[in-house]
Parts: sequence; C-alpha cells; structure tokens
Amino acid sequence: MCKNPAGQHVTDTRTAGVIARPPLLFLAALLLGLVSDRLLPLPLRVPGIDLAHWVVGGSLSLIGLALAMAGVRNFSRASTPVPTNQPTRALVTGDVHGRSRNPIYLGLFLIYGGIGIAASSPWTLILTLPLAITIRYGVIAREEAYLEQRFGDTYRDYKARVRRWL
Repeated sequence: MCKNPAGQHVTDTRTAGVIARPPLLFLAALLLGLVSDRLLPLPLRVPGIDLAHWVVGGSLSLIGLALAMAGVRNFSRASTPVPTNQPTRALVTGDVHGRSRNPIYLGLFLIYGGIGIAASSPWTLILTLPLAITIRYGVIAREEAYLEQRFGDTYRDYKARVRRWL
C-alpha cells in the first residue's frame, strides 16, 4: 500500500515490467564474457601486470559494492522492495539516491567492470556496451515510465533535479 499524490492510500500490484531482473542480466553478461574468453580468445591481454589488474579491478568492485549496498539500504529504510518484479511502495530520493537515480545499477556496473579488469577479460569488457544498452532501455526506461505514472509530478521533479548515473 502506498499514497498517491493526493495522500490517499492506494493498493497497486503493477510493476515496471522490465525485461529481466537486472542482477541476472549482469550475471549473464559476465558469464558470457568469461566463457567467450576461453572459446574465442582475443589478443588484448597486457602481460606482466596481473597485480595491477587485481588492484584496479578489486577497487572498482569494492566501490561498486558499497554504492549498491547504500542503494539497497535506502530502499530498505523506505520499506520498498528492491526486486523489479514487485510494486514500488515509496519514491526513494535521499542519501545516495539524491546524487544518482540509479546507484544500484551504477554499483553493479562498477562490480562488473572490476571483475572484467581483474580477470583480464576482454570479452567481458566488450560486452559492457550491449549490457549498458539493455539496462538503459530494457530496465531503466521501463522503470522510469512506471515511476512517472505511479508518482507523477513528484517523480518528474526528482528526475529533473537528479542525474540518471552521476
């Protein structure tokens, strides 16, 4: 149950209708990239700097994990579910969501890129672009349309003042 802009309680079971759960999209792209590295190796590896790959990749992954966890924590505090296959109960606009409308997805991209760098996986990094397009149009565009319909001007004001990514 949530409140509409007029302050009335509304029970709404609709969801954003995203093409797939975002963590599964990231996992599928990661696995596809790692398998492709084994089956179709590309000559793009930089030999002799494995430690640098681990440091850079690990750092990106840790930053991404912290960012995604902060986003999840905000949703939890607002008593609204994180999974995209459940109805949103509240519009979360504070803390990390005050700087990015999609901190969880940004965090997942940092984790994904960090793993790709640490594993020296050219295919994983190449698949970042199709993954980004899929997330942008198959997930975020649908979520934004859903949130605009559900929260109206409140969401449009938030969208006008906070950037999608950074």
